[in-house]
Amino acid sequence: MNSGNTHFGNTASTLLLAAVFISAGTLHFLRPRIFDSIVPPFVPMPPRTATLISGAAELAGGLGLLHPTTRPAARWGLMALLLAVFPANAYMAQNAEEFKPLPAWALWARLPLQPLLAYWVWMAGRR
Repeated sequence: MNSGNTHFGNTASTLLLAAVFISAGTLHFLRPRIFDSIVPPFVPMPPRTATLISGAAELAGGLGLLHPTTRPAARWGLMALLLAVFPANAYMAQNAEEFKPLPAWALWARLPLQPLLAYWVWMAGRR
């Protein structure tokens, strides 16, 4: 173990990524209406169900990144989650007028950031 790691083998980068997902997942439960509003109409379940499922997945994935034993499973789960929510992000960008005051440029800018987030998950999810 090198000096950049904690005793569980977590790098600062992995801890930050875990915190991002744990925070986002928690917000799905604390402020669900915000997330309900961005579920596209083509999702085959009620918006609240999609919000709670995705929030639980973010929490589980973020927590899973914290220990080397669960990190590979967290990696696969978070990769699947990122793939599953990408259409909602694209929907938001294509319908930016429905999501004001968020600027359209920000909704479009986050689309190419999602593959970078997926790469971060992939790298952090290694044991």
